[in-house]
Amino acid sequence: MTTSLPTRAFGKTGMEITRLGVGAWAMGGNMWGPQDDADSDAAIRHAIDLGINWIDTAAAYGVGHSEEVIGATLKALPADRRPFVFTKGGVIRDANGQNPRRLANKASLRNELENSLKRLQVEAIDLYQVHWPADDVPLEDYWGTMLELKSEGKVRHIGLSNHNAEQLARAEAMGHVETLQPPFSMIKRETAEAILPWCAAHGTGVICYSPMQAGLLTGSFTRERAATLADNDWRKTNPEFTGERLDRNLALAAALKPVADKHGTSISTIALTWVLAWPGLSAAIVGARSPAQVDGWIDAATIELDAADLDSIAATIGATGAGQGPVRP
Repeated sequence: MTTSLPTRAFGKTGMEITRLGVGAWAMGGNMWGPQDDADSDAAIRHAIDLGINWIDTAAAYGVGHSEEVIGATLKALPADRRPFVFTKGGVIRDANGQNPRRLANKASLRNELENSLKRLQVEAIDLYQVHWPADDVPLEDYWGTMLELKSEGKVRHIGLSNHNAEQLARAEAMGHVETLQPPFSMIKRETAEAILPWCAAHGTGVICYSPMQAGLLTGSFTRERAATLADNDWRKTNPEFTGERLDRNLALAAALKPVADKHGTSISTIALTWVLAWPGLSAAIVGARSPAQVDGWIDAATIELDAADLDSIAATIGATGAGQGPVRP
């Protein structure tokens, strides 16, 4: 699809992607509390209307349900309005979405891909990623399978998710790691230490996930909200959402308001533009459960922070003690 929003080269893939993409984890409906499929469809369509040209999902999100929702939306759209679709395999859950296993042997990965193609209703997937390092076979085995899948044309590009720099180097020795999907935010900053420099040096495109740290950096999250999360919401037991860590994280979000006010935008947008300021990062994945949530972060597709903003944010991170890792690009 064509877009009026700024785009960036996605590594060496040849894809030019918008600085933000739709994250479809919550659209699976099994790990973020209840989710209405009609809201998911509306969120995707609204993001496309605003110029977002890619969406990221995974087979594990809702045991395939997220892919099914996206597939139905894509089928209803004219070909020239369809965004790039990125998905992931390598995590198998039971029918209830529980007991995840990290499996990436050749038969399992190929079976997952075939199922993803059917759910997404596409002939080839724009980007296929291994979700996590596997427990059943060595990295060399599953990266070899990924290279085969690309050569067969079932996927146009291949990448990894949640892999470290040493693992990236092992895969690169076999065949180019076109993309990486790591976690990265003002709170979880370790990706900036070794992973972003490695990817920049090797021409590997990077799309980070949880740039708003699963809602903590929106400016609207509260201690009361943390206490009332749904039982099937993974954040309910996450350390960043409890105790002293939660206090520090909420203090950081609140302290971003002066920078947000300076740019006439939201705290969410400042959290996103901060990750986008780091060299080596191509774009950020942002969750969207409704059109209103898309409206809450779309500004980050065009706004950029200046040196004074980055200095101020670095000082704020230090003062609150939130998270860990480098504090300034």
